Amino acid sequence: MKALRILVVEDDVMIGGLLAETLEDLGYVVCAVETNAAKAVAAAAHHHPDLMIVDVGLGEESGVAAVKEILRSGFVPHVFATGDALRDLSLGPDAVLIQKPFRGPDIVHAIDRALAAKPALARALRQEPI
Repeated sequence: MKALRILVVEDDVMIGGLLAETLEDLGYVVCAVETNAAKAVAAAAHHHPDLMIVDVGLGEESGVAAVKEILRSGFVPHVFATGDALRDLSLGPDAVLIQKPFRGPDIVHAIDRALAAKPALARALRQEPI
């Protein structure tokens, strides 16, 4: 079975590197680690990842806005990560969100949830009835 290719988007270089290392230890392939929205959009277009793990806050930028931009070209399952309190985030009812700090099992569970939600989210993005 082909390993899942993951794009990591995290503005903290140390956290991004640790997350990439953890993902690789879990058997995934990290196709890129990007630190801002523009680089994330370019990396998604270049690498065509199977899944993205995206920090909600990318410094002054928004990881949510980056994901929305990437999804304009087609659906990519994604997991949002945040170190902030989970309140006041309007990511949608089907969004997969994990709270930092997280462990390997948390990441695997979030990835599984994002992959399982793909058909429903893809239909919603195309505005088709479910």
